[in-house]
Amino acid sequence: MPSSATLLRAITAIAVSILLYSCFFSKDSLPKGDPDNGGLVLPDGFEAVVVVDSVGKGRHLAVNSNGDIYMRMRNVSPEGGNLALRDTNHDGKADIIQLFGHFDDRINYGTAMRIHNGYIYYSTSSTVYRTRLEEGKLVPSGEPEVIVFDSIVGNGGRVEHCAKPITFDDEGHIYVPFGAPGDVCQEENRKPGGKGKMPCDELEWHGGVWRFDANKPNQTQRDGEKYATGIRSIVAMDWNHSDKNLFALQHGRDNLSRVWPELYSAWQSALLPSEEFFKVTKGFDGGWPYYYYDQLQGKKVQSPEYGGDGKKTNGAEKVGQPLIGFPGHVAPNDLHFYLGDQFPDHYKNGAFIALHGSTIRAPYPQAGYMIAFVPFKDGLPSGPWEVFADGFAQVDTIVNTSDAHARPVGLAMGPDGSLYISDSVRGKIWRIMYKGSKSGFGEAQLAKMEARKQRTNIKNPDEKEDNLQKGAIAAGEQLYNTYCSTCHLADGNGDGNRYPPLTASETVAGHPKKLIEVVLKGFSGPITVKGKPFNGVMPPHDFLTDDQLAQILTYIRMGFKNNSSPISAEHIKRVRGEK
Repeated sequence: MPSSATLLRAITAIAVSILLYSCFFSKDSLPKGDPDNGGLVLPDGFEAVVVVDSVGKGRHLAVNSNGDIYMRMRNVSPEGGNLALRDTNHDGKADIIQLFGHFDDRINYGTAMRIHNGYIYYSTSSTVYRTRLEEGKLVPSGEPEVIVFDSIVGNGGRVEHCAKPITFDDEGHIYVPFGAPGDVCQEENRKPGGKGKMPCDELEWHGGVWRFDANKPNQTQRDGEKYATGIRSIVAMDWNHSDKNLFALQHGRDNLSRVWPELYSAWQSALLPSEEFFKVTKGFDGGWPYYYYDQLQGKKVQSPEYGGDGKKTNGAEKVGQPLIGFPGHVAPNDLHFYLGDQFPDHYKNGAFIALHGSTIRAPYPQAGYMIAFVPFKDGLPSGPWEVFADGFAQVDTIVNTSDAHARPVGLAMGPDGSLYISDSVRGKIWRIMYKGSKSGFGEAQLAKMEARKQRTNIKNPDEKEDNLQKGAIAAGEQLYNTYCSTCHLADGNGDGNRYPPLTASETVAGHPKKLIEVVLKGFSGPITVKGKPFNGVMPPHDFLTDDQLAQILTYIRMGFKNNSSPISAEHIKRVRGEK
């Protein structure tokens, strides 16, 4: 528990902030929005100004009471892994930009950036740090202090979902998720048709949320309290100071159709499982890995690794249910409950969610790449989720993640109630402000944004019409039969002697670059595939054009039970050009 003096300082700081806001804030004091709102589409009455652009891949961010901005960077450079920004002339644009913070992040998966009781807290894949902020100074000068340490990741262990978002309650606690080591707790991780471990031993120290003392250094899971379990991976998390509860969104498991092709189509795999929005009370169990939420059926079902078939529930109703089931793979990467007074009352106490965007929806358009909003009343959603900000990707149909010009990742509120959003592609930060009539805000503005749910980065794709590979697959099949089927056969199973199978192949479904290099350069010599030795010769196929190779490789990656993402001609061109 915090001391009475600490509580008094916190209450005084809040009171002073409210007083300053009420005395000095007005719409006229807000900077001008950019003419194009920084490329964003917003409800009428809102404007956006780009605070900074192209400063490097950013992650989460925080805004101090004086307006200084701090952003956690994806990579730690020699100059530091955090970025500090200040706007000295109040035009909305940062004119002082400095890197700071030297620490190790071997996985380059920085996530958290929060300000709490005069400290700036931030994380790497293994460690939650804090550094005291000094009045008047943009960059803290003290050494980072370790608050929480993941003893498994920090000592070289591999955990797939090792992001460390953080949030704080009103009683001196910090909450830290410890993500699952693998996809769905299989005996062999991500093995097609592989069984799940029963019981799942990964849940002992992972797959949940731990609660710690926010001021105690050098804590590990053993020093904290397991607050919730059965949650695979959390990147978006926030304490609701109005409701006094923890809320989080789960990243759902991957590749249902690749692992269980007899149970799930590519279309189902693109949409399932849901990204679940949880109210996380003490003792909560989200059901992972045994169950997942199917938003198309509106119910939780048993995972196939544990005997499920996509329809069976078998006890799924007994575990924690989501408040909302977002479509699969939209990647909720930050959550912020809005307590400001600048925005219309519709947004008060509601939840803004940064949907970073999918990577594994092929052959359908990637989805997300926007800011969603969920209205709240009495601690629960009071209506369906809405589109608040869109246009980050700057393209309508997103075929590959790399097509997106920007991907929203972090959310924070400024002292005047402006909402700040960070981007992970180039390191862009937007400041969103409301300049319209608060009393005049209503259904018309919301209807405009509701219409955007029909865009391909948001809507549920049509199983046939929105399959992006209809034509490419047909062309790829023809080229495959001309150049590849003689050795690998029309069904992709190889000749069983010299030429290995392409069906359910780790090489085919693995990293695209390796596959492209094999096709461009050829291959000879012994190789073992699925436990069987082969010793043939594959000549280089560099005489084919980039488009032709892309069509062939897309055909075999998306077929033959590989169920993997397509390969573009641009990707072929890049690999061909490497020395």
